[in-house]
Amino acid sequence: MAPSDSSSSADPLQTADTGVAVTLRLVGGYHPAEMSDNACVTAALAGDNAAFATLVDRHAPACLRYARRMLGSREDAEDATQEAIVRAHRALARYDGRTSFRTWLMSILVNRCRTALVQRRHRTLRVVLDEAALDRAAAAEGSDLALRDAIERALARLETAQREAFLLKHVEQLTYEEMAEATGVGVSALKMRVQRACDRLQILLKEDRYA
Repeated sequence: MAPSDSSSSADPLQTADTGVAVTLRLVGGYHPAEMSDNACVTAALAGDNAAFATLVDRHAPACLRYARRMLGSREDAEDATQEAIVRAHRALARYDGRTSFRTWLMSILVNRCRTALVQRRHRTLRVVLDEAALDRAAAAEGSDLALRDAIERALARLETAQREAFLLKHVEQLTYEEMAEATGVGVSALKMRVQRACDRLQILLKEDRYA
């Protein structure tokens, strides 16, 4: 992934490890950070790069979090997130507002992650988990490192479609309708995938004696 030119503070594609580093500016008396997503889209289509930078600032951290868990590699996740943002920027005129911008962007990222998994299917998968969630779980179970490893192993062993549905539902907290928009999969099928993922995770964790 070639990093974006950081010479311009209004570059909408500039990203950082834990978020997006952007310098917002006042344009015509309004501040993009105070605008809704749809208003930012309208402004971005009119040529306001700071408005698109605001969208990136809001949603790139969640995209990176999802991609890291799906792909198991920080570098691969950054590539997929950057590609999704670039594609969203290029296709912004096709965003019709029927779904939230977050869901629309996530649909692009889901496809990029699917492609990356196919291209890199021979590489070892190591799922990166949410540190805060793991810390809470570890405190409840009484074994930080052992539980962390058990959850990583369990998630990594889920079928790709189940892991995708589980993360979108229980980590990114999308509704089933939003998940359907993002994945192109029907609600009933997604509910089944999430249930099967939960059942499978329980079995795997019990096998690891950390359920």
